[in-house]
Amino acid sequence: MGINSESNISADLQIGPTTGGAVRIFVATDSLEIPMDFEPDEADEIAEELRAAAALARKQGKKSRRS
Repeated sequence: MGINSESNISADLQIGPTTGGAVRIFVATDSLEIPMDFEPDEADEIAEELRAAAALARKQGKKSRRS
């Protein structure tokens, strides 16, 4: 499965600080829990990547609405 593959899997997403000073992204489905811990600087980089991806998605969405 890749970025452009659609899926019927639903998951909960939680993001927050841990008591150990990390930033945790926690993904949970009915059968799986994935905790991912990042240093604060890594979390900042992830946030920048999310913002950049959102900006590109907006541009692509505008292009596809014009077609």
